[in-house]
Amino acid sequence: MYMRERGRSGCVTGVGPDVTLVPLSVLDLIPVGTGYTPGQALRASVQLARRAEELGFTRYWLAEHHNMPGIASSAPAVVIGRIAAATSRMRVGAGGVMMPNHPALVVAEQFGTLEGLHPGRIDLGIGRAPGTDEVTAQTLRRSADALSADDFSARFGEVQAFLSGQFPDGHPYARITAVPGRGAEPEIWLLGSSGYSAQLAGHLGLPFAFANHFSHRNTVPALQLYRATFQPSEALARPYAMVTASVVCAQDEQRARWLAAPSGLSFLRLHAGRPSTLPSPEEAAAATLTEHERTAFAQWSAGHVVGSPDTVREQLADLQERTGADELMISTMLHDPADRLRSYELVAETVPFARAGESAVVGS
Repeated sequence: MYMRERGRSGCVTGVGPDVTLVPLSVLDLIPVGTGYTPGQALRASVQLARRAEELGFTRYWLAEHHNMPGIASSAPAVVIGRIAAATSRMRVGAGGVMMPNHPALVVAEQFGTLEGLHPGRIDLGIGRAPGTDEVTAQTLRRSADALSADDFSARFGEVQAFLSGQFPDGHPYARITAVPGRGAEPEIWLLGSSGYSAQLAGHLGLPFAFANHFSHRNTVPALQLYRATFQPSEALARPYAMVTASVVCAQDEQRARWLAAPSGLSFLRLHAGRPSTLPSPEEAAAATLTEHERTAFAQWSAGHVVGSPDTVREQLADLQERTGADELMISTMLHDPADRLRSYELVAETVPFARAGESAVVGS
């Protein structure tokens, strides 16, 4: 995978020995397979993070989801602390903190604490969606009121102000000091799956992570908006876009499709109002789908990368080329933690990427 231009390095590259490789990172939803406990899933993620650091992945992000039996990433700040303590170099962060669910002061205090414990290694990715169903979202925020786009922008600004200590004069929160928090410098990202977050990230001059793994049709238009609206800031001189991808890699195509099938069945159950733990491949193979379900599955998985190492390498290279992504982040949802770990190992063994701590320029 090659990139033509590195957003933050400013290094313009071309074809040949000076081509720059794109960093790879991990997005972990902490899948809970049928027959496993959430505790087992959490401990498996710690082991995966250790291995991801050994393999040279740049960052390890935890998602935020609620009321989903097959996903144990409901408290990303807590898990970030555990994974950061279990690793030593890789950046660790939230992909992301869902802003409707949290007061801005709490976010600043939590990530100020994490940055204080693990300086220079914490990422704070912030998203606009609640990451759950409507009833659960109301429970989380103790209110039936939705969070509007304007509310999100204001709440996000409050997080930044609590971290910097720079509220406008006369602001009611100017007398509040976030401890830990004020003066902390986690790397702040905006996350999104539409044009709104892309434009906001551009206007604020922040790095932008796009959720291509479930919104692949919007990826290129959103990134075009981000780059077109980008304004340099103290945080970032040039646009920097990360694109996520759902990836399953196995020794051959048949095995990869077999392993990937349970996530499709889990998706169909969730959207039918019957969320479950992540089924086994055997359970997925035995399931009988209606024509409507097969169509929904095909549409949902159209942007996924599933196959042998050669197939995955080619498809990730194509994704990077089409989007011009400065970094790719891959998410692998498999029933067996051993299969998930092996998928990441195969990607690292096969896909050329800029490994953390190594030169990003081929032949240097």
